[in-house]
Amino acid sequence: MRLSTLAALAAVAHGVTPTQKVIQLLQDMMAKGKEDLRAEEVKFSAFSEWCDNTKAAKGQAIQREADTIASLESEVDQLQADCGQLSRQISSLDEAVEQHTTDTKAATEVRGKESADFQATYQDYSETLDSLDGAIATMKSGTVNGFNFLQLSRSSAMPADVMRILASFAQSGDAVSETAAPEAQYNTHLGGIIDMLKELKAKFKSERTELEKEELTRKHEFEMMASALHNEAVNDRTTSSRKAATRAKKEKRIAEAKGELAQAQEDLAADKKYLADLAAECAAKTTDFDARQKLRAEELEAIGKAADILSSDSVSQGAEQHLPGMLQKGTAFVSLRARAVGPITDKVAAYLQEAAERIGSEHLQSAANSAESAPFQKVKKMITEMIVKLKEEANEEAEHNAWCDTELTTNKQTRSEKSSQIEELNSNIEGLLASNSKLSIEVSELEADIQHLEAERSRAADDRNAEKTKNQATISDAREAQAAVSNALAVLKEFYNKASEATALVQGAPDDAPETFTEPYTGMQGESGGVLGMLEVILSDFARLEEDTAASEAAAAEEYKAFMSDSKTDVATKTADVKGKTDKITRQNESISQTREALAATEKELDAAQEYYEKLKPGCVSGGVNYGDRVKQREDEVQSLKEALKILNGDDIPMPIESGRSAYATGASHQGD
Repeated sequence: MRLSTLAALAAVAHGVTPTQKVIQLLQDMMAKGKEDLRAEEVKFSAFSEWCDNTKAAKGQAIQREADTIASLESEVDQLQADCGQLSRQISSLDEAVEQHTTDTKAATEVRGKESADFQATYQDYSETLDSLDGAIATMKSGTVNGFNFLQLSRSSAMPADVMRILASFAQSGDAVSETAAPEAQYNTHLGGIIDMLKELKAKFKSERTELEKEELTRKHEFEMMASALHNEAVNDRTTSSRKAATRAKKEKRIAEAKGELAQAQEDLAADKKYLADLAAECAAKTTDFDARQKLRAEELEAIGKAADILSSDSVSQGAEQHLPGMLQKGTAFVSLRARAVGPITDKVAAYLQEAAERIGSEHLQSAANSAESAPFQKVKKMITEMIVKLKEEANEEAEHNAWCDTELTTNKQTRSEKSSQIEELNSNIEGLLASNSKLSIEVSELEADIQHLEAERSRAADDRNAEKTKNQATISDAREAQAAVSNALAVLKEFYNKASEATALVQGAPDDAPETFTEPYTGMQGESGGVLGMLEVILSDFARLEEDTAASEAAAAEEYKAFMSDSKTDVATKTADVKGKTDKITRQNESISQTREALAATEKELDAAQEYYEKLKPGCVSGGVNYGDRVKQREDEVQSLKEALKILNGDDIPMPIESGRSAYATGASHQGD
């Protein structure tokens, strides 16, 4: 509207009336109002689309967080159930170990008693056999002198009837000695006693042998039972320890999962609040847009009516007849400035050419060639796509490099002869890698959310600045229009007030004189009433436009402030979450490294693993350009392309990139196992 307003004001110096100036102003305002209405529709359409997309994206994020919470809650419940079951199993195993110990102690006590009984019985048999040998030898000598009857009588193995016979024989032997009984009769009786003792000796010896066999059998059975109980106790202790270790791991995971659950719940609450604030802001904007559109439509209708009235023949002719002396001779103008756009794409091409030669980059050389004399938008799109492509290549190479790290380390692990340790360590590594993968995905999602929020914050800031500038311009335009209409209204009122006070004397005329005016002339009062009333309506409409625009600007500023505050909090929360998860990945990477080192220490069998390592060498063990150098060159290329985008945006040409390693170049090529 400013160009058309200046044109209308400039026309005053060439002899137009204030009414014509207002008409021109109204026509310019009509054109600008329609243009602004369409522009506002387009702008609000983009804003509405942004609202829909942002709410959909935030809704998906909330759903992902809700799914994560449900998954973590389910995991915690399952882990707690597993720990409860393991605790019961451990308790049962500990009771079994205690029972094995009790059984072993009881069996040992029984065995001790059996061994003592055996020793006593064995000694009794041995002493009895020794006594029998002595008795037989004594009797064979032909005399009972020296016959140890008392010792035989103490043996529990000696039958009672044998003891009676021996007692009788001992008494009869004494009698023979005293009475000198016939020797033949004595010898005959003595021979029978000796045979009986020999039979007893053989019997006792056999019984003692059987006793020894029974003792060996019982001892063997006891040792077998004790060994079995010991082995069962050892196995139960081992199983209990293993289950306790498993329970400890699960309890540790429970604590971690609860921490992740708390963080996910916090993120969910923050995203729900953000979504609610966003919905409120979008609804408020929609209401404001509808009101503004209605106001603009009413404004256009009023301006159209005013222009039609001011352009009518009665008004224009009255102005030509009665306002010739009201022309304004001079008007101050606001100088217009135009911004010249130079050959920016040529500057971009020159910068990319210099960067390509300095870095030795074929990508930048290709970009420089494509940028020469190319359309602005095509160059910008080409550079943006090349940045994306370079980042994708970097990610793919980083993934391949990480894959090589994993494969080479896993290859080392497979060379361990301790299969049980390999299984356990691999399980730990897989768990940590799975956790890192999950955390990496979560970090990527959070970073994407943060990037989206930052982009929306930047976009909101741009929109707010543009909206503020637009509102300020609208207010300024409304004030300028009010001043113009007020001037026109003041001129008309001043004229018609004076005209109403004008008088003319009525003079008598000769009888033959032509008929002349008979009433005083006061101007075109009938037509002026409608003109003045319409100008007052126009003036009030511009005053209302200024007031409504100022109120809309204040409301938009408050909405923007609330949005920026909420989004800043959301970004800070997600940034802290990213840091926490990244720190955890770092810690788990250290655990993975330590576990792999422990696994490498157990390696003894190398043949099969070495063959696989030889297969890995061509793709994973670099013999050419260092991976870090490739990363550095790609980062320099990306940075140069970003600087080229800055040039396209009107910034000064940046200084050349300093050579050296980038802050995020963390990879390194594999030089060997």
